[in-house]
Amino acid sequence: MRVKDLMDTKFLKIYPDYTAKKTIELMYKKKRYSTAVLDEEDKLVGWVMSIDLALIDDKSKKIKEIMHPLNEIIILHENDPARDAVIKIVEHKVTSIPVLNNEGKVVGMVRNCDITKTLAKLYDIPVYNLFKIFERELKGITWDELMEAAAVVTKHTTGEDISAKEYEKRIENTTFGQALWACGGLEKFFAGLIKIGEIAIARRVAKVR
Repeated sequence: MRVKDLMDTKFLKIYPDYTAKKTIELMYKKKRYSTAVLDEEDKLVGWVMSIDLALIDDKSKKIKEIMHPLNEIIILHENDPARDAVIKIVEHKVTSIPVLNNEGKVVGMVRNCDITKTLAKLYDIPVYNLFKIFERELKGITWDELMEAAAVVTKHTTGEDISAKEYEKRIENTTFGQALWACGGLEKFFAGLIKIGEIAIARRVAKVR
């Protein structure tokens, strides 16, 4: 996943000659607390926050007199890994970061709420779908063999005696997020998935012999 998959492309555009009053009105209307300042080619030239504007007595002041300069702005590029957006937002304690393309133009904004929404969508992925992808990647292992291996791993790890059919029914109604909680985290979930694949392959090899 790349930054461009997270960013908001319908971002607020503010220009240096806008007054503080006009900018306040636009930020209030769009419910934005910080925003990029662009030149006529949509290239980044500054950054302004609602707190900066709140401290200005003369609301007729131009944004170019108020904005933070380019060298103080945290930026991302659209093809950066999505994890860079998470790291920068946490590390610099900002609520949004402008995203640039290869020409230096602002093409979007990544907000902390965009990241939260994306993670929420990932957590809602059905585990059944993940197993279907896993089945395709294993190449040669059937769905029934995969479910049988999953039942074996479940018994080894939890002591629960469950059939392949029961396991299949269970994952039909389980999301990725629920599975993570049940397994005790991301590492344990994927370690279990790998173990299922190993057992499915070992059982297939044993049958061939």
